Amino acid sequence: MRREDADARGLIYSFIGRRITLQLHSALDAVGLTAALSTALGQAGISCNVFAGYHHDHILVPSSDADRALAVLRTLSHRAD
Repeated sequence: MRREDADARGLIYSFIGRRITLQLHSALDAVGLTAALSTALGQAGISCNVFAGYHHDHILVPSSDADRALAVLRTLSHRAD
């Protein structure tokens, strides 16, 4: 939910995050992708929640870390090429 929408509805929240959608298709039963993503982000000091979707995987990170998270993920992607 967008922050503006939560504010307009008077909802209380304690976390403001950004969703990063990965532009890859992975199997929902694949092993290792979540670990690789969370390890790379964790080593950079960025907390995350990785969740798999049918067509895309997503990562939720604190808004303040979103740009750094994208940089970490781009580096990880280039290493995989």
